[in-house]
This record gives sequence, C-alpha cells and structure tokens, in this order.
Amino acid sequence: MGTKDNRRSDELSRRDFIKTSTAVSLAALGSGASRVFASGSGKIRIGLIGCGGRGTGAMEDCAKGVKDVELVAMGDLFKDRMRDSGDKLRQVLGDRFKATRDTIFVGFDAYKKVIASDVDMIIHATPPHWRGQHIKAAIEAGKHVFMEKPAGVDPIGIRSLIETSELARQKGLAIVAGTQRRHQKHYIEIMKRVRDGAIGEIKSAYAYWCGGDMKGYWKWYEPSEYSNEMEGQCRNWPWYVWTSGDHYVEQHVHNLDIMKWALGANPVKALGMGGRAVRKEGNIWDHFAVEYEYANGVRVTSMARQINGCSDRVSEFLIGTKGTCYTDETNGWIEGENAYKCEGNNANPYVLEHIDLIKSIQDGKGLNEGKRVAESTMAGILGRMSAYTGRELKWDWVMKASKLDLTPPKYEFGDLPVRPVAVPGKTQLI
Repeated sequence: MGTKDNRRSDELSRRDFIKTSTAVSLAALGSGASRVFASGSGKIRIGLIGCGGRGTGAMEDCAKGVKDVELVAMGDLFKDRMRDSGDKLRQVLGDRFKATRDTIFVGFDAYKKVIASDVDMIIHATPPHWRGQHIKAAIEAGKHVFMEKPAGVDPIGIRSLIETSELARQKGLAIVAGTQRRHQKHYIEIMKRVRDGAIGEIKSAYAYWCGGDMKGYWKWYEPSEYSNEMEGQCRNWPWYVWTSGDHYVEQHVHNLDIMKWALGANPVKALGMGGRAVRKEGNIWDHFAVEYEYANGVRVTSMARQINGCSDRVSEFLIGTKGTCYTDETNGWIEGENAYKCEGNNANPYVLEHIDLIKSIQDGKGLNEGKRVAESTMAGILGRMSAYTGRELKWDWVMKASKLDLTPPKYEFGDLPVRPVAVPGKTQLI
C-alpha cells in the first residue's frame, strides 16, 4: 500500500542503519547520549496495530503533537480497514508515512509482524479483547506502547496486563493508555486539589456515562457485509462481550478511572444491575447501575446507558466534608470552603497523552500507566460481572480467583456461536 517513493525512502533508511539499530536503539534511552532509535536517527518509528477509526485517529494525534515520529508498520485483521487507514494517514503524515507493502500486514498474526518490524513503539488500538496478549508480546520485544482503553475484557486478561506492566517497569519501557483525562489540564488541576483535601474527606461519589446508541459512531455491519460469524463479531466488536467487554467496561472505564484517581483506591465490592431495554444487536446490555463500596465506607454510584432519546450525562461528582467537586470532558470546578474553577487553555488531551508518552521515552523515564488502567478496567469488569450474575461480588475474588476467560476456541474465520445474553440470577458466576 506504500507509494513507490515511500518504498525507496524506507529501503535507503534500512540499508543505512540496520546494522547498528539493535545495539543503539534502547541503550541510548538510559544514558545521557543523544536519542538514537531503531532507524539510527532521532525519530521514533511507530507500528500501528489496529487500523480502524480509533487507531487511525491515535496515529494522527501522535503526529500532531510530536514532529519526530514516523509510521513504518501497520497491522489489522481486515484489508479494507487497512486500506482506508493507509489512505488517510498517507495524506496526514506526508513524508512521515514510511509504511510499505513489506511492512503492512493483515490477519490474526499481523500484530506479531508489526512488533517484529524495525519499530521503537507501537500504537495499539484493536478491540479490547486482544490487549493483554498483544501488549505482552510488544513489551517482551522491547517496544514502548500506547494502548487504547480499556485494558481487557475479563480477569484473565487483566492479570496478564498487570504482569506485563511490571515487566515494562523493569525494562524501563513506557505504557501510556487512552484514558486521556489523566493528561487534561482541568482534570489534573482539580484532582490535585481533591487529593490535597480541598473538599475534605470524600463521603460519596457519582460516575456517569449515559449517552446514545453508538451505532451513530461505530458502523454496524450487516450479514451481507461479512462471510462468517467470527468475521461478523470482529467487525461489530462494540456489541459483543468477548470483543468489547460491554459498553460498561469499554466506555465507562473513563469515569471509573476518575473515581480511582480521586479516591486513590480500588473498590472492595460491587452490586450491579441492568439489562437490554431496546438493544437488538450483539449480546451486550444497554443500561447498567452499579454501587461500589470502598474500604473507608465510601459509596460510589455508577450509571451507564446507550439508548437514544434519553437525557445524556457524562461526568463525575464527588461529595466531601468541606465541599463538592464536578468534572466532565470540558469543564470542572470545586464548590465549598476551597472553591476553584480551572480557567484558561484546555489543550486537546488526545494529543497531550502522546506528547507526554514521547517525552518520557526521549527522557528515558518510561511513563508507565499500565497497572493503573488495568485496575480501573477491572473495576468495570467487577461491576459488569455483578450485574450479569445478579450477585454482590468482592474485588479480591474477581482479581485473584475468577477464572472467567472470554477467549474464543480459536482465532480463525468461521463459525462462532454468539454467547447468550446475560440473565441475572441465571448467568453462571465463573
């Protein structure tokens, strides 16, 4: 899919620098030497795994924020998604688009080939199911990582990513997650004040992601557009539990991560409920309500909904002994004894997260958000499992003992029966 000029440029780069790339790429990070990466230059070479809308957008955001990056490898499950992504990124990146026919890969094993390419870092934006195994392969291979949220879909995958995050720490490798609020000015300023006691002791909190059916955002593929059930579920990944974790995990993780930030802790147990009021596609639900309890007695009420024609609310609200705190994607303030409102420039956090990541790589500090986003994701999985089964569940049991693994029998196109929609009181607790 690369142009002739891109192929020639890439070939020259590889011929000139391949002999020295392995020896100097990461070694330079830990020293005071100039930053020399895999290509033998100061540019960070990126491999994109997952070339849908979010992956393409993440690469654009990275390129907007950082000049010294180039895209040299791409991998996706589907050739048409790869083509569309390549066409767009070629226009956006210009001469920083270095992917060629030899570094563009399609299929279930495409991630291995991208990681094995001459890259310093991967941007990982596949459906969440693949997060754990792909990030593990990248870190074992010595690559820095930007990964989209959430961190997985089941306890097995989350435990894997936590282990991988520790390996990354030992290697000095960066893992930055797509929980962009952690890099957004008003969230940073307000959460700093909350953690410093601006609203006193937090007594209760509320987290919301209530919006419309995401069919207006993600394309729904009809049966005529795919040839087998595995392909259909992978193309329509937001609507299946094994690929997305349900919208409660995939989307609401943002708000649950803010709860972790504010409280500085994970919940000790959860009691959830929900169901499918209008949704017909896939096997996920369209509404949830979960109450989380923390060790200090704090209760967090969480609501998530994907139904059109309803009131929308995507925000967080904290109640403390000295005041309250409100945050959403564009605004935030503290009311009470220490009133505060963040004013001024609120730069694009989707770009800032990449700037922070690349700076940590160039400085040799390896910013590592892996464990944190894994635990925030596990909070979502805990709530979903409680709602699906109708049972109150403890964090420790889900984190340490649950054997729930949503991995399909095999990774190949063909028949794949859809798991039944969860029914509280009947769905088995695993």
